[in-house]
Parts: sequence; structure tokens; C-alpha cells
Amino acid sequence: MKRKLLFGERMLYGDGKSPFNIVIPFKIKGEIKEDDLRFALFKIQKKHPWLTASINFDQDQKPWFITNLTEAFKIPIRVVERLSDEQWEQESVNEWKTVFDATTAPLCRITWLKGEGVSEILMAYHHCLCDGTAALSILTELLQLLDDPDTEIGREIPIMGVKDVIPEKVLNSYRNRAKNGLIGKFVTLALWMIPVKKVAVERKRDFMLRWRFDQEFTREIITFCKTNQFTVNTLLSAAVLTAFKEVRKEKSFNKISLPVDIRNFNPIIKKDHIFAFGLMIVLSLLPEKDFLENVKALQKDVNDKSAKLNPYSLMMMMEACHPALKNFTNFLKYGKSSNDCMFSNLGKIDIPHQYQNFEVESIFSPSVLGPLGNTTTMIASTYRNQMDFTFVASEGYVPYAEAEAIKEKVISILKSHIEQPLEILSATA
Repeated sequence: MKRKLLFGERMLYGDGKSPFNIVIPFKIKGEIKEDDLRFALFKIQKKHPWLTASINFDQDQKPWFITNLTEAFKIPIRVVERLSDEQWEQESVNEWKTVFDATTAPLCRITWLKGEGVSEILMAYHHCLCDGTAALSILTELLQLLDDPDTEIGREIPIMGVKDVIPEKVLNSYRNRAKNGLIGKFVTLALWMIPVKKVAVERKRDFMLRWRFDQEFTREIITFCKTNQFTVNTLLSAAVLTAFKEVRKEKSFNKISLPVDIRNFNPIIKKDHIFAFGLMIVLSLLPEKDFLENVKALQKDVNDKSAKLNPYSLMMMMEACHPALKNFTNFLKYGKSSNDCMFSNLGKIDIPHQYQNFEVESIFSPSVLGPLGNTTTMIASTYRNQMDFTFVASEGYVPYAEAEAIKEKVISILKSHIEQPLEILSATA
């Protein structure tokens, strides 16, 4: 089984020599056996054909996913002695930097920090293979199989190209093909004409900051958002934008990009589909408004921009841009940064924590790092009613001291706006 990489997948994969990796760590209390882990990964590979795929270039230097069903083509497991509670953080950094040899091995690997009665397991993927939703779906299957190897997880009908994710009526419409093809050619021409410097920003040291809110404050955040009729995602976006502005001042851009799960707009793509195509919206604060007014304005902006997202047209347009792939990649890699960070809120992770043979103590928010320009990324998620944050950056874009200050500012902004109303309500009760 084989298929050509789509435009977005090719962009993320590049020449295959630079890592662009997603890492999802989780912590288990209880004993698990290596044979059970290997068997669980075997069954997961049987379900998902692209987890058995390498990437090879054809005579025209176009990359293809090509499945390899030989017994030796397994998801590798690296077992490491667990020495501390924080060790998994350094192992995550190591995983960002480790290139997948996609010509000879799957685009997924496991690092197991093995201790007595407690383990952290890191699942690393090349970003061209899948997004966060698909990775969490695979994690769900892995935990089910670790607990009960006989669990039936089904079989994925793999996506073989745009024809499998765009309705036939839309894909075959002459108007749609002509319009999106024309836009694609215009974008291609523009990318050819835009001058781009040939020296990338020196990234310097990559680093990760982490923090977590307890169950009580997480619950207060959710209640606060429901009361004020905006989403948690919008509140967090406003806090991130404000923190960057207050800490970085004139060096801030007042702009963050938010990935949007394409599955929200395209029911053809299921949660367990191995797929990496994402949509994006960009948000900015209005300087004349205070914080809460800005959150409400951002919510309207999110609603308006989300309503205008058209995944089918975007995919058709991007597929017309294959000739400009190198120019587009250079634009991202060498172009001047224009946003503060990419912010993604995965929301509630709906995975059980109690199993027959072990307990999932934590699922940490994923981290991701790639070679295409500004690496600054913040990812939030909520598991077991605790909101968890991962903040990844490179000192060439955001100095470590400023990142620490941004982290503390996000926390203080949320606490000042959420705890203050609660104190007022308590005083008047």
C-alpha cells in the first residue's frame, strides 16, 4: 500500500533530515511487562497501516508513504532506567532532536522510563504522520491493550489521498477545481517573487517550561468561562496574548495562531484516522479594550473566523501549490517572525485513568518542535480535572528569562480575574 504525501505532509517532512516531532508523555502507576507493550504496539500497527509505513522518494524526488509488513518493521522501544520524577522532561527534549529515519523505520517510537511500580512512557511521532487528535486516539488504544491484550480496537480504513477526505461532488466540481487551482497558481507565483533571506534565525538553546493547575482552580476556570459565555480556549488565548505583550513589550507581535482540528469541519476524517492536516486561525487583542472586553471580542472573532473556514477549498488550493513547496518552506524557515506563538488547547482528554492492572496518574500536555521558523509553542490540555501546560521555545526567539516571566504572567492574569470575583461573591454571601 502506498500514497504520495499531501502538500502539508511534504512541508512538515521536508527533506527528512530535520526532526519535526510531537512527544506525548504519560505516567503510569503499576507494573507493566515489556512483552505486553510490544504486543499492544503490534496490534496498533495492524490497525493503522501508516504506522507500518516508511517514506521513500521516487525518481522525481516526490515522497511516498509505503507500507512495510515485514515482521522486523516494528515501532521501536527504548527502555531507560527511571531515576527521578522530572527525568521525562529531559527525555522529551532528546526526542525533539532525534531524527526519524523514515526510509527504514516507522514514524513512531517509544521511550519507556521504567521504575519500580511507576513509569513514564513517551510516544514520539513525526508531525507529518499525525496530529494531536490522532496521537491521543492511539494512546487510548495503547492503554486499552496494555490492560487487556484481547481488546478489539478495529481496523482503520486509511486515507489514500484528497479523494478520501473531500466529498466527490466538491472535488469534481469544475468551479471548485478552477477557483482553487487559480488561487494555488497565484500563491505559487507570489512565493516565487517574494525575496527571502538565506540565513535562518539562530535558534540557540531549545527549552520547555511546564505548569499545572489543581482541580479546584481548573474547575473555577471552567465555571468562570461558562458564566461569562466564552470558551476556555478563548480565555487562555487572551491570557497568552496579554502575557506576551506585558513581558516582551515592543518585541511582541500581538498575534497568536491557533490550530483548529479539521475533524470539527470534515466528518469524513475520524478521530482515529492517521492524518496531519490542520486548519489555523490568528487572533490579536484590541488595545483600547480591557482584559474581559478583549476576551469577549476574541470570542466573536473566533466564531466569525471559524465559520469561514473551508477545509475542502484549502486542501484543494494547497494541493495546487506542490511546485512552490521549496519556496513556501524557505518562506517559513527564513522569513521574519510575525507572531508571538502557536497556542493549542486540546481541551479535556477523555481517557480513563483507572484500569484493572494500573492507574494513569498523568497525561502531560504534548510538546512539539520543528525546523520551520519560530519554534515558540504553548499547548494546554486537561486530564483528571487538572489543566496542564507545556511551553516550548528557543532562546533565539524568546530568551529563557522572558519565557519564565510569560509563564508567571499567564498564571497571574488568570488568577487575578478568576479568584477576585469569587472573593467578592464570598464577601457578599
